[in-house]
Amino acid sequence: MSSPLAIGAVSAVLRNLLDDGMIEAGAAVGSTVSVTAIAPDRIDLDKPEDPPRLNLFLHQVTPNSGWRNNGLPSRSATSGERLTNAPLALDLHYMLTAYGRADFEAEILLGYGMHLLHERPVLDRAAIRRALGPPLDLTTLMPPAFQAVAASDLADQVELIKITPAAMGPDEMSKLWTAIKSEYRPSAAYHVSVVLIEGTRPGVSPLPVLSRGKVDPVTKRDRGVVVNPDLLPPLPTLFTAEPPPHQSSARLGEIITLTGVRLAGAGHRVRLTHRLTPTPIELTPSALNAVGTELKFILSNDVAAQSTFTAGQWAVTVRFTPAGEPNERETNAVPLVIAPVPVITADAILGLPAASVTRGGTPPRVTVTLVTRPQVRPEQRATLMLDTVEAAARQHANAADPLVFDFPNTVAAGEHVLRLRVDGADSLLIDRSGPAPAFDATQKITVPP
Repeated sequence: MSSPLAIGAVSAVLRNLLDDGMIEAGAAVGSTVSVTAIAPDRIDLDKPEDPPRLNLFLHQVTPNSGWRNNGLPSRSATSGERLTNAPLALDLHYMLTAYGRADFEAEILLGYGMHLLHERPVLDRAAIRRALGPPLDLTTLMPPAFQAVAASDLADQVELIKITPAAMGPDEMSKLWTAIKSEYRPSAAYHVSVVLIEGTRPGVSPLPVLSRGKVDPVTKRDRGVVVNPDLLPPLPTLFTAEPPPHQSSARLGEIITLTGVRLAGAGHRVRLTHRLTPTPIELTPSALNAVGTELKFILSNDVAAQSTFTAGQWAVTVRFTPAGEPNERETNAVPLVIAPVPVITADAILGLPAASVTRGGTPPRVTVTLVTRPQVRPEQRATLMLDTVEAAARQHANAADPLVFDFPNTVAAGEHVLRLRVDGADSLLIDRSGPAPAFDATQKITVPP
């Protein structure tokens, strides 16, 4: 692959190709021709002593559609560690312009320039090395910019550089020259592809596999591919994390049931991960059935759990040593939603105060102050609904601070159904344990007149 100097190197090779062609043409072009690779607005047309000029201008760089997704992903999805140096694939768009003072001079130069590029549709590696690698004794005499592009490794990239004429209509050409703010001259557009720029940072490459599965201590041979006489996944796999019956989410203190296959083994640890927790929370399961398809654990609900857990969606995995295997495995992750619980009446065991509702202030409003189980962190979004009226929580600096909600003064006095939503997870307002759904009688609050 090439280095970031490759774009400049392509321009240098193309200019060298045109320059050599103009020298060989000699008398055919009428006089000495200057070949440059600068922006057209940098060319001074008012100097009568300047020779005719052929200018190559890079006016656009676009991603190459064939290579842009090659080599991805370049980083590990779990740790973010660099795995590979994915190439930056680019197409270069050039404009070849001829400048002359005498009749037909510009047309002759443009014709020779287009002929030279037509005769060399592919820049082979030898041509690139000749253009960028002058004799050692001349290196110090070259401009610094040219000395830099000589180290681009352009000749060593896997794809060859191809030069193709590009069709540019009157509108596109007019917009381009208007953007350049220069006077129009006879021009031809070219598409040069592809330049592959690759980083050189260290990556990660796994070692070759020596065995498939366990190795027999006597024969030193691996067990090979293991075939299971069923259609189930071959590795320990979780299917669902189920809250208590008739609930869409779980609350702290409740039992969660994990279902899956091939969960038999020893040393089970349930791992819960959330975007706001730097390290997974590990819990010991309370029960595992004999066939290894169901595992239960309890969400802690002590004082420490109020700050350790948070409402919202969690990812649940199980790490254990499967039966008959020497090493630990970790299952896939399944989602589990932990619902917030608004504390309406005081909880003496956890030391949580009761919710309070006041009316007044300037301007007049209804203010609800409450704490939740678990605590709501400052990074989370919390809203409270009194019947159908919704209000967002004020900003709070610490997770242990109570949440304060300001409602309009139009909220009627009396009893209202209360719902709390944290990061999209709602408190469990509906009780489905009876013959018909009903609102939870404990989730109501009284607004004073």
